[in-house]
This record gives sequence, structure tokens and C-alpha cells, in this order.
Amino acid sequence: MTSGTKTVALIALLALGFAAADAAFVAVYHPARSEDGLSVDARLQRLEDREAIRELIVDYGHMVDTRNWPGFANLFAEDGEWIGGMGVAKGRATIRKMMEDTIGSSSSGKIPAGANGPNLHIFTNEVIKLDGDTATGVTKWMFVVTDAQNHPQPFYLGHYDDKFVRVNGAWKFQSRTAYGDIPQAAPNMTPYAPAK
Repeated sequence: MTSGTKTVALIALLALGFAAADAAFVAVYHPARSEDGLSVDARLQRLEDREAIRELIVDYGHMVDTRNWPGFANLFAEDGEWIGGMGVAKGRATIRKMMEDTIGSSSSGKIPAGANGPNLHIFTNEVIKLDGDTATGVTKWMFVVTDAQNHPQPFYLGHYDDKFVRVNGAWKFQSRTAYGDIPQAAPNMTPYAPAK
């Protein structure tokens, strides 16, 4: 091999080395982007946020079904709002008081409660739209009660319109509006007045 050929080969190897190093730099410092332009980190954050909001929705059902009103109220932002058949309650303390006054006092929080036996909420088909530290959502719900033979009986079907907010790293309900779909029942927009 002549010295000219060696020089060309050396230059080619150096060029390939720089190209490989440049590709590695781009991969590390410029993560791959999806078709919507989001980085891998941003897509992962979006998935984590959606899962955290789904957990919030499931926790809501658990707190209602076990009559854990302190835990229920804590699922809302400090100035959060619950709107439904019992009226409008704003703020954690008012939300808790409304649930205690209308559904019953807090239980041990361990088993489903109900006047005529256990009753449960089932949630499904949630649609969550994220926008930074806020999000909106719609969740379908079914309220199941116990019939005279101690069998599950669907009682209400409906949906929630939700606004979520991230507070100190945790997702909370900014507002949750409950609609009855079968039978139809619009939310009561009267502010809740705690019993004196």
C-alpha cells in the first residue's frame, strides 16, 4: 500500500469515526421524536400522567364505596369542586361535609357500605386530554346496588366531566361534575348548604 493510499484510508477511517461519534451524540442529546414532535421523555411523561389520573379515578371510587370521606376530599385540589345530584360543594372541607350529610358518616374505609347492603361504583371508558399541569376527562360510571336476593343490580349509569390539576407533583380533581345518563339526571347547580 502506498503512502497516498494509506493517507486516504486513514482519512476515511477518521471520517467514519467522527460520523459514528456524531450519531451517538445526537442519539444521547437529541432523543428520538415521534410523529407529533414529542421526545421520548415527553411521551413517557404523558403516559405517566395518564396513569396517575386513572389511579385518581379508581381511588375516587374506592373512597366513595368505603365511605372514606377524609380520603375522598383529599382527592380534590384545595379549592376543588364537586357538582352532582346533591348540589355544588367547593373546597375540601365542604366536599367532605356534603358527603357526610347526604350519604352518611365516614366508615372504617375497609369494605363497601350501603343502607341495604354493599354498593359499588364501576368506572370505564375514560378519555383523558393532557395540557401540561392540567387535563380534562370524561369517565363513564355505573352504580351497582344489592337487590332483595343479595345479587348485584345496576341502579344508575352516567358520566363524569372532569378537570384535573397537578398540585405539588400529584394529580387532583379541580372539578368533577356527575351526570346521570340512565335514568337521566342533570347535576344540581345549587350551592350545597351544610346542615347546621
